[in-house]
Amino acid sequence: MGAKLYVGGLPYSATEKELSDLFAQHGEVASARIITDKFTGQSRGFGFVEMSSDSEAQAAISALNGSQMGGRTLTVNEARPQEARAGSAGRGGAGVGGKRDRW
Repeated sequence: MGAKLYVGGLPYSATEKELSDLFAQHGEVASARIITDKFTGQSRGFGFVEMSSDSEAQAAISALNGSQMGGRTLTVNEARPQEARAGSAGRGGAGVGGKRDRW
């Protein structure tokens, strides 16, 4: 399995195909995804690329970190695991049907 890379500083007009093509110059791209706002669909300016091998991922980091794409400087590094988010379950069960303390 390859390494997943974080790519920040993407132009808001960048497409997943352009991102994949950029990284394909440094090895086989298993996947490329640009993160978008869930309400507007607008790019959030970052994404993730998964390379087929760790050596290809390191080559892409070396070549692309600090480079330019669409007039913006890219930040490329190994992606960290996603942290758990506090959702409605983290609010003590006070959601629909949950018991609430009356003040």
